[in-house]
Amino acid sequence: MVNGLNLLFQFLDSFAFIVLAAGGLAIIFGIMGVINLAHGEFIMVGAYATTLANIRLGLPLPAAMLVGVVVTALFGLLVERVVISGWLPNLVAQRTLGRNVIEPLYDRLADSMVATWGLSLIMVQGIRVTLGNSLDQIGTPLGKIAYSGFSYSTYRVLLAGVALAVLGFTYYVFTRTEYGMRARATIQDEDTARALGVDTERTYMTTFAFGSGLAGLTGALYAPTVTMVPGLGSSFLVEAFVAVVVGGPSVVLGTTLAGGLLGAINALFSNLVGTFFGRIALLVTAIVMIRFLPDGITGFVERLRERREEA
Repeated sequence: MVNGLNLLFQFLDSFAFIVLAAGGLAIIFGIMGVINLAHGEFIMVGAYATTLANIRLGLPLPAAMLVGVVVTALFGLLVERVVISGWLPNLVAQRTLGRNVIEPLYDRLADSMVATWGLSLIMVQGIRVTLGNSLDQIGTPLGKIAYSGFSYSTYRVLLAGVALAVLGFTYYVFTRTEYGMRARATIQDEDTARALGVDTERTYMTTFAFGSGLAGLTGALYAPTVTMVPGLGSSFLVEAFVAVVVGGPSVVLGTTLAGGLLGAINALFSNLVGTFFGRIALLVTAIVMIRFLPDGITGFVERLRERREEA
């Protein structure tokens, strides 16, 4: 029998997990056309940096989380300069060979998948070599909510509010700031934006660092709840990709709607038949969406809006 309150908490937990896991991936894919298969490992960097700052440096948990976000954003900035844009290798090549040796990976989906997949393997093995196969874990704060013989982590339920705050902040950045205006112009027509004076290369660099920072925030927030092993990022990657596929091209609206739909499906199936079947239900939903709504929920909404304007 399904307990209503348990189902609500499970939905809030799933919604927060999906939205926070997908946010950085959706931004980098939507603006740069880069499929970052190392997204889970970026989350792992945030979780590890938070844990190390808290346990080994003795920082309070909020300060340690801030360290996790900053470290991951700076790491993402380095990856963009070296791997995604090839700026640093090309700078060296220009001074030694007189020509570029790397083409930027912007809007090259297959190439970006291969490059970032290789990066993810290097990151996992690098963490395993330098820090070992596991790390001490931070205790989950805020205790539990007890009700009708059940209990649920207060911290994980409150993450739903954090997820909404992250969505609101992202919406503000992309609709109310100069960087957001330049980013939206770059998405719509890169050549025209460049002709009008937009530094599209800097926009791409900032976008990748911003998306990486969001991945670091996800790792920092979930550091107290997950087992600290080098492969922890893989548990976030499936939900993130499914949310991006289901949500469609609109980053904020798509992630919100996908988080709501997938969170409800995951909560319902997990309560009825277990966590494993909840994940299977997410994958089936993604397959159905690709078949009938290839542009996702927001693509379908946009087509309806255009038809209404034409009528």
